[in-house]
Amino acid sequence: MEDKISFFSVRQDLIQLEEALGYDLFVNSSIVKGKEKFIRIFPLGGILHKHEVEEFHKKYIQLYVPETQRSLYLKSLVRSPIGDIEKTTVLKETAIEYLHNIFDSGKEFSTEILSEGIEGCREVVANMVDVLDHHNIESLRGMIGNLSFHDFYTYDHSINVCMYCISLYKAINPKATKRELMHAGLGGLLHDLGKVKIPTHILNNPGGLSDEDYQQIKMHPDFGLELLLSGHCTVDENIDLNIIARVVHEHHENFNGTGYPKKLKGKEEIHLLARVCTIADFFDAITTKRSYNDVLSISDAMNTMRKFKGVKLDPDIFDIFDKQVRYVKSDFARDITLADSFDPTLPYAKLPLAEAKKLEKEMDYGKIKVMDPPLKKKA
Repeated sequence: MEDKISFFSVRQDLIQLEEALGYDLFVNSSIVKGKEKFIRIFPLGGILHKHEVEEFHKKYIQLYVPETQRSLYLKSLVRSPIGDIEKTTVLKETAIEYLHNIFDSGKEFSTEILSEGIEGCREVVANMVDVLDHHNIESLRGMIGNLSFHDFYTYDHSINVCMYCISLYKAINPKATKRELMHAGLGGLLHDLGKVKIPTHILNNPGGLSDEDYQQIKMHPDFGLELLLSGHCTVDENIDLNIIARVVHEHHENFNGTGYPKKLKGKEEIHLLARVCTIADFFDAITTKRSYNDVLSISDAMNTMRKFKGVKLDPDIFDIFDKQVRYVKSDFARDITLADSFDPTLPYAKLPLAEAKKLEKEMDYGKIKVMDPPLKKKA
């Protein structure tokens, strides 16, 4: 029964042209909500031309692709000649759908929902790796700045962290395989998975948390580990769930052993991809504009993060990251620091910043200074 198949809408300007179409195109012939009737108007494998899509645009409000063919649609999108911002926008919207299915408080959470969500996220990340293949961290930063943001902090933040993890790991290991990059990206996308067990009013509150609420937030790495390794979650054979679980569990561990939940320390105890995720998590939290907060300039952000080298952040990975980000290095930049309590998990309305010290010398360009005349020597 086709009416029972789920569909997703597609932008007409992103439909594959002049080559064998990689998916079926449908329209909804019913205007009655809840009684949709989808009819195929163009078959998989057919060759669609621009004038035909223009005719579709005149006749139909929206075009649809079966949910079962989403992976085919994404692959064709990545191969298309459209810009990377357009490709990334579609991949981001798709990732949001999968994350929403996992985090939807209106549904009773189950391992089936989690398994389906992870599989969908895997497909998104696989395509994201291809799109980001010729991007470095700096060009990625510019692209992220052009993407729209949403009201639920966890979705946007997780997708940004995913992309930064892919680019940073590629900078660390230029010969990384696609599978390794997928693990980096999927770990970043799912790093806050354990938040599914935290009440939404706590997660989405930029106004500050009580100590009790924050202690509950700090349980999310343990929750995420339990969800992934409970023994009931099934994933694609190309994904090592143990690696993803370590990123989820260890991304709040500090390099000097002061983090949570286990106070792991250094390269020997904290997984490489978790250390990558920590830097990506930190950077996005203080540089990406949300609807409710101000952020740091790139120069201030990097100067601030530098203070956490060897404390929260792996110093060697940070140095690689630092070399990839373009900003003005100045001796006269604001000397600010983040409070020790700063946690990228939280959607701050105002970052907990403090002036570390004032500049010893005040630069006073453009003003004439009147100097006292030298004292005359007495005869």
